Amino acid sequence: MKIAIDGPASSGKTSLGRHLATRYDCLFVDTGAMYRALALGVDRGLALDEIEIMLTEEGKIFLNGEDVTASLRSRRIDQLSSEMAIDPKVRRKLVRIQQQLAKERDVVMEGRDIGTVVLPDAEIKIFLTATPSERAQRRAREHGCLDIDAIANEIAVRDARDIDRSISPLKPAKDAITIVTNKKSLEEVALEAIDLIEKRIEHL
Repeated sequence: MKIAIDGPASSGKTSLGRHLATRYDCLFVDTGAMYRALALGVDRGLALDEIEIMLTEEGKIFLNGEDVTASLRSRRIDQLSSEMAIDPKVRRKLVRIQQQLAKERDVVMEGRDIGTVVLPDAEIKIFLTATPSERAQRRAREHGCLDIDAIANEIAVRDARDIDRSISPLKPAKDAITIVTNKKSLEEVALEAIDLIEKRIEHL
């Protein structure tokens, strides 16, 4: 089974993805972490063809054999990965890896273009969304930042870049289920997603 979760920054994709992967015994693939690992490699001076990204069953991300999972959530790497994600060569490199993972086993994969580009044949497609202010507050908590206005501006820039890029723009797949996560706990979003997934599975 392939479950695709798409949505803008800080809409709750990773939390929901991990929850669903555990429930349905799937490999969880955080494609955003893969882009951040690649950005970290470039930030260290590596050329694109010198970078190897590997994802473990436990969800750890390795860059050229080094576990870099704990180094991927800084605002600097966040911004750099967003800028690099519009590069066709970068997208082709990572999409190949992501599609190969989905061929090897059941996956819950989250990102910006999973249901539309990476796994267009996914049985379940979910699109998460929330207001910019809600997402800014979540991102500020995640980074321990008190400057909500700065975070909100970063999210606005990120949204514009994701939506307006010519290759794999952020948008819900035509057959995606949309869930608005404003003011909802993970448990509430997960229950809503599971209910929709179970109904969809019945008709597969």
